[in-house]
Amino acid sequence: MAAVVTFLRRLSTITPLKKGVLQRYPTCIRTMSGAVPQGVSERLWSLGKLNHVAIAVPNLENATALYRDVMGAKVSEVTPLPEHGVYTVFVELGNTKLELLHPLGEKSPIEGFLKKNAAGGIHHICIEVDNITEAVKQLTSSHIRALNPEPKIGAHGKPVVFLHPKDCNGVLLELEEA
Repeated sequence: MAAVVTFLRRLSTITPLKKGVLQRYPTCIRTMSGAVPQGVSERLWSLGKLNHVAIAVPNLENATALYRDVMGAKVSEVTPLPEHGVYTVFVELGNTKLELLHPLGEKSPIEGFLKKNAAGGIHHICIEVDNITEAVKQLTSSHIRALNPEPKIGAHGKPVVFLHPKDCNGVLLELEEA
């Protein structure tokens, strides 16, 4: 086991010429025993459950009716979130939620999405974290760009941060503090 720890300590100091796992994600290196190698910081946050999948919709009334009247789901009232430029409706599912998003105002990010995708579509996914401040700190140090580095209050009244889709495999990722 000592040889593994020594190997990982040496490995964690190597910076590959190309961007790779060790350069982008240095805090991911651990030993089999779970001990954190020297020079690698302990993760101060963790991912939780999937909170919701957000869907941009061109017609909020029709989309709400689809889930409520046709599919029999429990849906929330329409909630305007001017600081985010959206109207939201939450669709309750057994293990998560859908968030229906519709533009609010001319500078709405959903307006731009709907110009590119007139029929609407999946806009982002939201995953809970137990410490959003530490999550943002560690992710940005690992070259993951935050679209809003300072958390904003989201639709659930909790701090949220959006991560750039180019750094997250093409997915706009919202982190919400649990």
